[in-house]
Amino acid sequence: MVRPIVFSRDVANSDKKLAAMKKRRWSQRVTATSNALDLDKGVFSSTDPRGIARSLKRSADQSRRRKTDPFRSAMSMLNFYINRAGRKLSKSRRARLQAAKGELRKLYDRKPAE
Repeated sequence: MVRPIVFSRDVANSDKKLAAMKKRRWSQRVTATSNALDLDKGVFSSTDPRGIARSLKRSADQSRRRKTDPFRSAMSMLNFYINRAGRKLSKSRRARLQAAKGELRKLYDRKPAE
């Protein structure tokens, strides 16, 4: 039986590729495994900024697993989604999500950061 020869350089390169893939996909892992908030399905796809804000508020208020106050948890989740989408987010969706931030502030009686 003939075994293929594996060069150490090939093994090292494949290890580096795996490590790079794991680093790149940290946000996907957080989205899939984080249990800080139980979000409604499709919450960020809604066309109504107030509806997005109300859904995030409801999830944050009901969660017992969050580490900070509900407003910060909800705002963090919204910012995480916006940042994760990056350039792939259309201008109209980005504007809608930015408007949801304002609605979230209103729901919690908070002023915008200056």
